[in-house]
Amino acid sequence: MARFLLSIIFASLLALAAVHETQAIEYIVENRALNTPGGIRFRDELGVDYTKQKMRDATDFIWNLFKETTAAERRDTPRISLFVEDIDGIAASSEDIIHFSAKYIEGLAADKLKNDFNGILYHEITHSLQRNGKGQAPVGLVEGIADFVSFLKAGFIYDGYLNPGDGNSWDEGYGVTARFLEYCEGLKDGFVAELNKKMIDGYSDDFFNQLLGKTVNQLWTDYKAKYAN
Repeated sequence: MARFLLSIIFASLLALAAVHETQAIEYIVENRALNTPGGIRFRDELGVDYTKQKMRDATDFIWNLFKETTAAERRDTPRISLFVEDIDGIAASSEDIIHFSAKYIEGLAADKLKNDFNGILYHEITHSLQRNGKGQAPVGLVEGIADFVSFLKAGFIYDGYLNPGDGNSWDEGYGVTARFLEYCEGLKDGFVAELNKKMIDGYSDDFFNQLLGKTVNQLWTDYKAKYAN
């Protein structure tokens, strides 16, 4: 009987530890634009609770995509905050604080509201969880990985998103680089996760060669030839 009780206690502790690990990040959401149409729309059609849940969902999705199953493998991110503000543009992230434009929310079509909101949310959450080679990785690559995660893997792609083969340089960023990474992922499943892991302590273009056997410029040439752009 005692052994049985000890087994139950041990299993409960393991479960508690697992829950603690998946809920280690504190999520803060604040609507600072309640006196604007976009802030009112956020309150009425999205809301703080919904946004926090989507932040949790995004975190789990990204950790899974990056194949980071333990806290030791993940970037140390104790808190992610999102502030809806009366600012221009769409959203920006700095030091794990997401500044989300109420004006952007105001302008979203009713049937695209949650899709487009979540696409940007996943993109910005990625910035709080991804590696950037300690600041050495090209900005375009960092932004491209975030787009790859949010739009091409999580599925929040929006109307008018770039097509495969578009762009002039592999590190142009956003959709151009995301589509190139999609091509690289097709050459080796899990490529983006492995690239992210390599960028823990620094960055080199040679990471592409190490993972795929070709330089990044060779890969870009092959990619462009495939789509004849």
